[in-house]
Amino acid sequence: MKIPLFFIFGLMNLVALAQTEEELQVKKSIIEFFDAFHAKDSIAMKKMVYPSILLQTIGVNNEGKSVLKTENFDDLVKSIISIPDSTNFQERIKSYSIQTDGNMANAWTPYEFWINNEFHHCGVNSFQLFREENMWKIIYLSDTRRKSDCSALSE
Repeated sequence: MKIPLFFIFGLMNLVALAQTEEELQVKKSIIEFFDAFHAKDSIAMKKMVYPSILLQTIGVNNEGKSVLKTENFDDLVKSIISIPDSTNFQERIKSYSIQTDGNMANAWTPYEFWINNEFHHCGVNSFQLFREENMWKIIYLSDTRRKSDCSALSE
């Protein structure tokens, strides 16, 4: 009985390692995107996304109603590169939950956003990625934004 269980656990580890390699590649792409984001490197940011990327934010307006805002990626890039060098901004990813199936991946990443080392807001990013020629590219990015209840986000 010990040999079959050992064999089964060995196979489970091989499957887990294969999944982990895919997940690591997806995570690497997201990290590279944020490295470019923080460096205000528009060329590197554009390299990490698919040309027809869709960006959406889910939030609450001043009347307390839920709103969905769609943003143009080029406008986001312009706003990021126009941030003065004297302003330090950082999106801190708290954790990654990644799923893959062939050339498609999803990543759920709770985050905190800081400006000049002061908390600004928190939320969750939901990335959809497509593997094109061995590179994971972001095809859809939606996020939530709020100023409170950040402890509800998983670490």
